Amino acid sequence: MKAELIKKEGNKVTLKITVDNNKFESAVNKAYNKTKSKYNLPGFRKGKAPRVVIESQYGKGVFYNDAIEILFPEVYPQAIKELNIDPVDSPNLDVEEISKDNGLVMVLNVEVKPEFELGNYKGIEVTKVENNVTEDEVDLKLKEMLDRNSRLVSVEDKALESGDTAVIDFEGFDNGVAFEGGKGENYNLVIGSNTFIPGFEDQLIGKKAGEELKVEVNFPEEYHVEALAGKPVVFEVKVNDVKVKEVPELDDEFAKDASEFDTLAELRADIKAKLQEEAKKAAEVELKNTIVEKVAENTEIDVPESMINNQINNMLNDLNYQLQYQGLSLQHLLEMTGRTMEQLREERREDAKKLVKSSLVLEAIADAEKIEVSDEEFNQELEKMASAYNMEVEKIKSSLRPEDIEDIKGQVKITKTLDLLVESANIA
Repeated sequence: MKAELIKKEGNKVTLKITVDNNKFESAVNKAYNKTKSKYNLPGFRKGKAPRVVIESQYGKGVFYNDAIEILFPEVYPQAIKELNIDPVDSPNLDVEEISKDNGLVMVLNVEVKPEFELGNYKGIEVTKVENNVTEDEVDLKLKEMLDRNSRLVSVEDKALESGDTAVIDFEGFDNGVAFEGGKGENYNLVIGSNTFIPGFEDQLIGKKAGEELKVEVNFPEEYHVEALAGKPVVFEVKVNDVKVKEVPELDDEFAKDASEFDTLAELRADIKAKLQEEAKKAAEVELKNTIVEKVAENTEIDVPESMINNQINNMLNDLNYQLQYQGLSLQHLLEMTGRTMEQLREERREDAKKLVKSSLVLEAIADAEKIEVSDEEFNQELEKMASAYNMEVEKIKSSLRPEDIEDIKGQVKITKTLDLLVESANIA
């Protein structure tokens, strides 16, 4: 195999890979043996036709694409290593020639990591932010605990108020015709939560269990179901039950029931200590992010489009996972907000570009400072992972692929690089 760098313009590289004819012919034979079962030719049992016969019927290049797919995973990594280039996306491939004299000649165009000069990254001037925990924040955490330990209790002959839960049956009608998705039974609706169409919940206020009513509302103009958008509809509703939230008293008894502490004072102190630890960690993260942003501002980089797009993909995948926990999806989000996927991607473009630039800068600093990860540091990271996932270290280690090991070492290297930046910064 021979690799040649044809040209480099900015972050785009053109290279040529030549595979001699003997190696290519071997790959063609492998392709023939792999795919011959697909061919059924007269005079031969299926999958038994010789290669030359199949080529005479379908053309000499019938196995070429499969042969290239067989060769590519072997020759491409060798070529980029030999040429010392670092691709950031899959290459576009064109076959320039296939012949006995020259074998397989491929021309590839690919985006690579940009070359750039690091700006100043030591002695960065930053102001440390102090995140002090207030008693109001402690009160808020206690309120959340109360809410988690509260229960819904049915109350007879109670008129619905804001904050109550109405257990309802409902069915929606558009000009007297029931519409899809407009029906529910024993649905728990918190009055004032604004989870239903505007105006729906207000019309339930004052109603009691056993009462039936008609709720007249208009669907919003931007409603995701086009057939209903902006339309007036009628819901036939029956209130089956009225429930109120029964919240426990915030006292020593609550502390005993909801925690490992005997008194409310001990519980408050523990909550405050944990909040202070969280605030300290958040301040450290904010400090590191500020330093990296300032270092990135000192460095000019032509960020490759493919890296920006890949980062946007990662951001949207994360968003989709978050939405799935709420029973939603990206498609639901687009429908509810009236946006397109292109608009959603464009909204995240600038942040994605900043993240990629910061990542490139950190990698360059790690290289400049010759930061490495020792076996001891790697094992310490595995121990942290084992503790977080409640697994044995050896079990995690045995499951790691080579690329997983490199990813973990890469994360440790970046952490060490961030620590170096903080140590060398002038923090006020």
